[in-house]
Amino acid sequence: MGFLQRIAVILKSNINDVISRAEDPEKVLNQAIDDMQKQMAEARKRVAASIADQKRLSRKLEDETSKTAEWEKKAMAAVRASRDDLAVEALARKKQHEAIAMQFAAQHEDQSTAVEALKEALDGLSRKIDEAKRQRTLLVARAQRAEAQKAIAETLSVANDRSALASFERMAEKVDRIEAEAEARVEVAAFLGENHGDKLSREIRMLEAHTVDDDLLALKAKMKSLESKEKKQLSPGESASAGAELEDADGVSPSEV
Repeated sequence: MGFLQRIAVILKSNINDVISRAEDPEKVLNQAIDDMQKQMAEARKRVAASIADQKRLSRKLEDETSKTAEWEKKAMAAVRASRDDLAVEALARKKQHEAIAMQFAAQHEDQSTAVEALKEALDGLSRKIDEAKRQRTLLVARAQRAEAQKAIAETLSVANDRSALASFERMAEKVDRIEAEAEARVEVAAFLGENHGDKLSREIRMLEAHTVDDDLLALKAKMKSLESKEKKQLSPGESASAGAELEDADGVSPSEV
């Protein structure tokens, strides 16, 4: 009956023990059921052998009982034939078979009790295997749910990890700093560009002013040169008359130029 005790130990195992001892509870439970089914097959063989022994004892008992009855008949026939000597011998043989029959009867009774016990154990084992199969489905579902909850907990733990958030915050600060530096560089470049433009404009205006002044001086020099040539070509009277005309036209005498 040792195999029945081993099965009882397996059935008493709970899901926490299974999960702690194995990476895959479903495989462990499947293996346990496979072991139970193998033990079930062994138990059936033992029950079958016990039933065979019971039948053998039953046949032996019937045989010895039959021989006991047969020798009794022979003793009765010897008495009828007035052969008491044969009757005594027949009765002695009867007693021998009767004693053997009693032994077989006792063994048969014990074997019958054992067979009934084995049949009950076999029936109980079958019920336990069926229950184990039902429990396997429930336990596997619980194990899978536990694994899912564990994964969720690990995910939440990672999400709540300040070190990970600190990395994001540090990167955000770095990006803010880079953006600020970029904006500052743009402003400085724009400021320098405006100053350079103002300076260039001033220089251009100065150059233009110098150019106008030079043109004016050149024009005056040219006009003075022309006047000198005209004076040389005109007589003194014509020169005075031309000078008067120029004075009347421009309001400025050639000498003032």
